[in-house]
Amino acid sequence: MPPTLLLPLVSFCLVSSITPGPNNMMLLSSGATFGLRRTTPHMFGISGGLALMVLVLGWALAGVIGRVPGLFTALHVVATLYLLWLAWRIATSTGPHGALARARPFGAIDAAGFQWVNPKAWAMVLGAITNFARPDHLLVDVPLIAGVLIVVGLPCIALWAGSGQLLSRALSDPRALRAFNYGMAALLVASILPGVWHALAGGA
Repeated sequence: MPPTLLLPLVSFCLVSSITPGPNNMMLLSSGATFGLRRTTPHMFGISGGLALMVLVLGWALAGVIGRVPGLFTALHVVATLYLLWLAWRIATSTGPHGALARARPFGAIDAAGFQWVNPKAWAMVLGAITNFARPDHLLVDVPLIAGVLIVVGLPCIALWAGSGQLLSRALSDPRALRAFNYGMAALLVASILPGVWHALAGGA
């Protein structure tokens, strides 16, 4: 992966991992209900599940990319549009409400399996692959993306689990919530621009 794409990849993983979504809403509830220690398997399940999705989808693409001209570009366009829509949703979010209450915390296997039905997880994974993996270097770039997602993402989701009700209270102020959401949406858009530029330039 070109060094010029590494920092944007880190930024992409940071913003994608720390912004509100199904995973973080569930971690917020679990952290407040069960505490950080009992929520730890849930966090590792999310990170491991996302990394597995990157590997499966990324290497699956490696097997068909040469046989389906334009597939990589089409996926790039779709993922970019979805991420721009997600940025808009983040900017207009009403807050971290409605987190799921459960009788027991998610286990690692539960959390890993949940990623396959989590729309934000699909957007993150496809967005990372199509924006930062080079079509002719997928076998090398895909594991790197998976590793960066784990290293950067785990502390971010741990923040949600550890903050629990404290973070929920902080974001209950409409002005603070609006500033947080606008900032995260702007960072998400900024993080995908280098990948878009790289694709338009034909990759290198």
